[in-house]
Amino acid sequence: MSLPKSMRKSFMDEELQDKICVVIGTRPGIIKQAPIIEALKELKADFFVLHTGQHYSYNMDKVFFEDLGLPEPEYKIPDTYKYKLHGEQTAKMLMEIERILIRERPKIVVVTGDANTNLAGALAAKKLHMRVAHTESGLRTFDWRVPEEHNRLIIERLGDYLFAPNELARKNLEIDNVGGEIFVVGSTLVDALEKVKNVATRKSTILEELGLNRNEYFLMTMHREENLDYEREIRSIIKGVLEVTRRFGFPIVFPAHPRTIKRLKELGLYKVLDKHKNVLIMPAVGYMDFMALLSNARLVLTDSGGVQQEACILRVPCITLLRATEWVETLLVGANVLVGSDPMAIVKGVELMLASRRNWPNPFGERGVGKRIVKILLDRLHEPIEQVYERYRARRKKVEKYLSLGNWEKVLKALREETSSKASQAEMRCLE
Repeated sequence: MSLPKSMRKSFMDEELQDKICVVIGTRPGIIKQAPIIEALKELKADFFVLHTGQHYSYNMDKVFFEDLGLPEPEYKIPDTYKYKLHGEQTAKMLMEIERILIRERPKIVVVTGDANTNLAGALAAKKLHMRVAHTESGLRTFDWRVPEEHNRLIIERLGDYLFAPNELARKNLEIDNVGGEIFVVGSTLVDALEKVKNVATRKSTILEELGLNRNEYFLMTMHREENLDYEREIRSIIKGVLEVTRRFGFPIVFPAHPRTIKRLKELGLYKVLDKHKNVLIMPAVGYMDFMALLSNARLVLTDSGGVQQEACILRVPCITLLRATEWVETLLVGANVLVGSDPMAIVKGVELMLASRRNWPNPFGERGVGKRIVKILLDRLHEPIEQVYERYRARRKKVEKYLSLGNWEKVLKALREETSSKASQAEMRCLE
């Protein structure tokens, strides 16, 4: 069935197949979707994998798939990684994903996390009246500068089945009055990291190649726009890192993203790091090598959300070079500390985390998350679409008392009186 024949722009539910599409496109996304793909295969579900190529082409990811024992994606979008701006990259993926979904007609499209890949997948699916499932749902930095925050909020508004890693994430979703069904299931990364760590231990030789010993070095990553786009932030972070090496004596291993290297060179900081006897800056390494470095590090300094979560699960103390994090639970269990870019805060953060006993509880649930999610999805394949729509309509209850007044002037009066009352109460609290 092709939509243009009828000139319609979306499907009716009965025109869709009891099939699931899993969207991937970034390395972290592949890792987090791997347990879902494995569970779909194990439970003999009808599904296919769509690789958007946001970070790399499939050819560059091929070994990665083989290491994880994942099937080759049925669909691979070419050249996406060549588009660097958010708008053009998302538009490229949106157009290509829509064409594939029209051809395959899955009833449910699964996206995970907050990359542009997932925004494009969710939007393409929703416009075609397919159901959107979002894993790792309900995370918040409450920092409106963060592109991933924009993506998360939009995806969750579009989502029909929202899989939260814990109760705090559920609460965020409830506060935002989302229209989808919420499930607290844990994080698929708990499943994925066990396999990844075993593969890394078996295959990676990077510690030997770099002459490193377990717990005798610090690991560092830095790639976020909130840091790289601002000279003041980068210079402050590098100043803090150099002070850390002076104070504590541990070598710092810094596998750097190409954009990070380019930015450091622009500011004359790359040479400073490269010449430092206690800093090993090098091009970014493959994921298995990175996991070997992370799991054996004494601690990690990072601005990556994924690394914060991975470090928490692997019980590697983390110092986050940001002012806010979506993984606030890592702070609450004592696995992580926020330091921003202030040099002395970075030093104090390292001092604090060096004293950590590394025995914090895992806030991301128990193993088996992938299978729990897939069992729910297979059940929801047979849920009448009217029930999906009814959950969204239930959001109307928040304004029902105003609409029931039956007169526009009465509605305006009630809303204005309520706003005025809240403002007066806030003013009184300020005077107390």
